[in-house]
Amino acid sequence: MVGIDEVGRGAWAGPLVAGAVRLPLNKKLYKIRDSKLLFTSEREKIARKIAKSRAIFGLGIIEVEEINRIGLAKALNLAYRRALANLKIKPDFVLIDGARVKNLDLPQKAIIKGDMYCASIAAASIMAKVARDRLMRQLARKYQQYGFEKNKGYGTKQHQRALAKYGACEIHREYRPIKELKLKTKK
Repeated sequence: MVGIDEVGRGAWAGPLVAGAVRLPLNKKLYKIRDSKLLFTSEREKIARKIAKSRAIFGLGIIEVEEINRIGLAKALNLAYRRALANLKIKPDFVLIDGARVKNLDLPQKAIIKGDMYCASIAAASIMAKVARDRLMRQLARKYQQYGFEKNKGYGTKQHQRALAKYGACEIHREYRPIKELKLKTKK
């Protein structure tokens, strides 16, 4: 059984990342829970433990250009499919946080708030969040004015102020608030 979850759906900038994890059956990994409930240091420590255990995991990354081109809903499904494709095994069953993956040729069950109730979904959430946060820290070096190392591309007040001052850059998604800012900066 494999759990899958995504990180970055609500971000204004940066990639969408999905994780897929099959936890080892004979090893207990403690403190696995929804990545949003963990401090950064806790998430990174647990991600290392997951990677060192006999867990099998894969990531699916969808870059901003792709999100803008195909839309968020399709990008989310594609991220899940890529994460599953990057596993070293073919899962026999998939547990998903939230909604079902469309046109998936595997048995699946969607669990609302699954990252709160299912260890494999929570582990997928942690692996995806750690990977996306690392990507956003790398992007922060190139786009220093936006504070991506802190806001991770989400629409925080600090990020909104930076957008108002500098306009949007190429890693900003074409969501309504960003589109409106892009239009303002082009005038």
